[in-house]
Amino acid sequence: MRAISPEQHLAFVRAQQTTSFLQTPAWAKVKPEWRAESLGWFAGDDLVGAGLVLHRAIPVPSPLSRLRIDRTLAYLPEGPVIDWGAEDLGAWLRPMAKHLKAQGAFAVRIGPAVVTRRWSAARVKEGIADPAVRRLDDLAPTHREPVGARAVSALRQLGWSLQGGGAGGFAAGQPRYNFQVPLVGADGDPRTEADVLAGMNQQWRRNIKKADKSGVEITRAGFETGAGAPSSTSGLTDLKAFHDLYVHTAARDHFTPRPLSYFVTMAEAMTAEDPRRFTLWLAHHEGDLVAATIAVRVGTHAWYSYGASSTEKRDVRASNAVQWAMMRAALADGATVYDLRGITDTLDADDPHAGLIQFKVGTGGEAVEYAGEWDLPLRPLVYRAFQLAMRRRGR
Repeated sequence: MRAISPEQHLAFVRAQQTTSFLQTPAWAKVKPEWRAESLGWFAGDDLVGAGLVLHRAIPVPSPLSRLRIDRTLAYLPEGPVIDWGAEDLGAWLRPMAKHLKAQGAFAVRIGPAVVTRRWSAARVKEGIADPAVRRLDDLAPTHREPVGARAVSALRQLGWSLQGGGAGGFAAGQPRYNFQVPLVGADGDPRTEADVLAGMNQQWRRNIKKADKSGVEITRAGFETGAGAPSSTSGLTDLKAFHDLYVHTAARDHFTPRPLSYFVTMAEAMTAEDPRRFTLWLAHHEGDLVAATIAVRVGTHAWYSYGASSTEKRDVRASNAVQWAMMRAALADGATVYDLRGITDTLDADDPHAGLIQFKVGTGGEAVEYAGEWDLPLRPLVYRAFQLAMRRRGR
């Protein structure tokens, strides 16, 4: 294992069926406040694994004095991209830890993009209807993934510790639970639009039809293919319109919005790497922007990344319409999964997060649990001081 260039890293990503967009070289440019490096695992001359490491300098109080020690937390969001089914995961992870410790890291945090359990939409609906079921953990999964289970067991044996999931699976890092719509059948054949529609619940199908009858128009934003930046007029204008609606959504739903500059950087970095990587979708009704979303694509995996919707004209069901447009585009482009990203694990109707999973379960997909985020202390005293500092900040 050794450091590799962003060009080598990108070539590796392009050779994979899919990789998390958080493990692409472009993501380093989206997070300029972190120092980035790309790592590669080699079998002879062949690059067989890669990881984007984001180093965050975090001054922590020394447990031995009043001095502050400047070390880094080395973070690999939804990575590294290695053979998680390998019999000896230590052979992959130990060299990485040794390298990062030499780079000044006091701990490593990883987020293996391996699935451990799945719950079908039907199973989730059963859980929501059963008052005795409060969380996904109370519900028997429809499928357990052996690779994920072995990876979790191996990480524990290697001294890694699973980090808390925050509010029902939402952590400061990446969500442990996601909701996904498979775009291929059990036989591996691509599903048709009719197949995907048939898998949705009646409310979703009704809302899609209502949006169409109401005259909701769905368009993609204008970005210059391969130019690596929004077009001087339409792209930036569309991003600004999205952001205005996103800020409105944040105020309504009580979350802190990201600045417009973040999305401009995201668009620039991702489209420079691959023109299909970043797409902005806009839903208009009678000239008014009523919903907007950002889609991300790497290989055969398509993600719904950010969304915004107007409080007015909610009855035209533009949010359902724009999601359906993104699913149709993913199908047409040969994607194998449409990922609606994070959910909490709550199935309690009284929980404020319950509406999120109820909206997503209507797509007929499945709830998916990933292995979660894991820490390996490299300098235990500094790591304990870091944990104490985080607890004092209310994490």
